[in-house]
Amino acid sequence: MSALAGLTLETQQGGAPAPARKGRRRTAYLLLLPGALWLLLFFVVPLVQLAATSLYDPSGSLSTGYQMAFAFENYVNAVTAYAPHLLRSFLYAGIATALAFLLGYPLAYAMAFRAGRWKNLMLLLVVAPFFTSFLVRTLAWKSILADNGPVVGILQAVGLIAPDGRLLATSVAVVTGLTYNFLPFMVLPIYASLEKLDPKLVEAAGDLYASPATAFRKVTLPLSMTGVVAGTLMTFIPAAGDYVNAELLGTPNQYMIGNVINSSFLVTLNFPLAASLSFVLMAIILLFVLLYVRRVGTKELV
Repeated sequence: MSALAGLTLETQQGGAPAPARKGRRRTAYLLLLPGALWLLLFFVVPLVQLAATSLYDPSGSLSTGYQMAFAFENYVNAVTAYAPHLLRSFLYAGIATALAFLLGYPLAYAMAFRAGRWKNLMLLLVVAPFFTSFLVRTLAWKSILADNGPVVGILQAVGLIAPDGRLLATSVAVVTGLTYNFLPFMVLPIYASLEKLDPKLVEAAGDLYASPATAFRKVTLPLSMTGVVAGTLMTFIPAAGDYVNAELLGTPNQYMIGNVINSSFLVTLNFPLAASLSFVLMAIILLFVLLYVRRVGTKELV
């Protein structure tokens, strides 16, 4: 009788019976199980294996085998030997992210507020490059920036580059490829945040005698910072680890840290070096993300 009274009282107070709550909790865990197993098998296990590989004895080889030596000096040697590649990677990624923002924000703004019935078409054109392979898109830029291509010819005609100058196999070509390939990652988050912005807020700023520039600086830009932060991270992080653009559009003088990691894994088969460089790259990017989010405020990522 007391148990029935307790169940009735709990139901009247809006709570569910204990067995029902346990059943819902069990169902939630079962729904999370496939995703958790996927992350465990394809993220945690490879990450642990990569961490172990980074501590192998660097004097080993694929034929003789590697021995676990807890060689933390692999990290020191990797950073000291390839510091220029690390700096170049973050420099190129930073420039590409800045250019993507300068190009992407006006495009996203036009799509959100000025495109009208052309909005869906413009959105399709932004997404359209994803229908083509990343490699094919980069090879296309190799043709566009070729010495006998139209871009070089026009720039030579107007005197922006010397008659014997070139764009291909330069830092400009690599940054251009990075900017183009990752531009949609900047445009789409900014567009999503701008599209949710209430135009009446901008109109209210105008009613308070704010100029269009002031209304943009005080209202539009702050309210779109969620998209700016997300777009910046989604552009900078993959650009810093990219190696395809430097491989196809540059020379060894423009190689980034991704090129060194790729070569160490697949060409020289120096697995401890490649693994340690991978962890150094991940650590620096993670530190950048934490500092950046702390600077702009974690609420902007919600």
